[in-house]
Order: sequence, then structure tokens, then C-alpha cells
Amino acid sequence: MPYEELKLSTLSPILSWANHPLGSEETKMAKNVASLPFVFKHLALMPDVHLGKGALVGSVIATKEAIIPAAVGVDVGCGMCAIKTPFHADQLEGKLKKIRLDIEAAIPTGFNENKDVEKSVTNWQNWQDFKELHRGVQDLQGKAMKQMGSLGGGEELPLIVVIQ
Repeated sequence: MPYEELKLSTLSPILSWANHPLGSEETKMAKNVASLPFVFKHLALMPDVHLGKGALVGSVIATKEAIIPAAVGVDVGCGMCAIKTPFHADQLEGKLKKIRLDIEAAIPTGFNENKDVEKSVTNWQNWQDFKELHRGVQDLQGKAMKQMGSLGGGEELPLIVVIQ
């Protein structure tokens, strides 16, 4: 499938494989992302591209000297953490699997949750606003309290390690 280079005034070109014309909001979002100074080479729009929050769902944003966890897919970014480490690649040779397993052991993922509610979670001031949520979820406050500090249900732990 051939791509089209969108003729927009941006720092990086926008290459589109979209199977539909972009709407004005989609165009604006693509333009905003392609104007970021760390976009590498170009912004790519896949055939099913559509509005997201902050970035288009179905866009590929290669970056140089930057990581944008939420751009992977807004919900995926909810559990991501990027940490620059003082380690060099040769120091981590053969150790990345163990590091990942240790992180996964420390942070509940998937359909797991914390066994107990942490004191800092109980003291969170915004629990009082829970009663303002849709009544279909108001009875889930206890579950939400146990999931805070975890990756909740259905998520896997995305891990980004920046190696110097």
C-alpha cells in the first residue's frame, strides 16, 4: 500500500497510509506530534489511524533521545515508567530478564491487585469524590483501592530501560 506525504508545515514529515481522509482534529493532532523536536525522521500514520489523547491511535512515533510512553497507546502509557540508569550495556549483559522478573514481582500486574490496601492509598484525599462517579462503578471503590499502585486488570508491565 503506497503512502502519501501530508503537505503540512511541521518539523518532521508526516507519512500516511491511512485508509480514510483525516478529519480536522486528526490533522491537528498529527501536526502537533510531527512538530515535536525529538521526532526521528517522520511521523507514520497507519491505515486505521484515529483520534486518541495526545497522539493519534495508529500512529508510529520514532523518537531520538526521548521516550513518550503514552504515545504507544494512551492506556498502555498508564503503567509505563522510563528511568535513565547509570548502567552501561556491558554491565547488564545477561541480566535484563532477572531485572524484569524482579520488577514484575514487586508490582502486581494483570488481574492481580495488592493483597492489602496501603496506608497512603487509604489517606488519599480524592476518595471522597468516588461517590460522584457513575453509579455503576461506585461499589468498586474497595477494588480500586487495592489496585492503586498496581497495573490493574488486563495490563502487562511495559518496561523501558535506557542504557547509556
